[in-house]
Amino acid sequence: MRRLLARAVLVLAALALAVASFSTYRALRQLQENDRAAESALAAARALVPDLLSYDYRTVDRDLARARGRTTGRLTDDYTRLAQTIPPDARHRQTVRQAVVAAAGVESATPEEVRILVFVNTVTSRVEPGSATPRQQVAQGRVRLVLVTDGDGWRASDMSTLLGDTPAR
Repeated sequence: MRRLLARAVLVLAALALAVASFSTYRALRQLQENDRAAESALAAARALVPDLLSYDYRTVDRDLARARGRTTGRLTDDYTRLAQTIPPDARHRQTVRQAVVAAAGVESATPEEVRILVFVNTVTSRVEPGSATPRQQVAQGRVRLVLVTDGDGWRASDMSTLLGDTPAR
């Protein structure tokens, strides 16, 4: 009887160890997938943000179309509206806006969605009404970017500029 009980305890312990090992393996694998997604999306964000935030009055229609092509969902709709409002003023004021990523970091990541905080420096050059000389403005800002994968790479599904604190969602 004792041998039978000892064997049962041993079998149960081995089974518990197997379950714990499998659970740990799955958790590790999920963490690795999240890390790979974060790394890939962070590189994509560094390339994407200048496209989303930069334009030149001479090519503003193409610039906004290129940006819209890197978005999905509601953000695509936002860029469609921007394409109707920004170009006339940009051409009138001869606006050139150049955005450069200063730093970026991942807030959260899953294989399907990555949230990234991006620090951006922008230089905007424009001719003010009544002046013939372009005036430059340099600004620093923060952008929260949500990237989703569509099988072809990362696309921006949400973007918000941040003023003040940067609370996580």
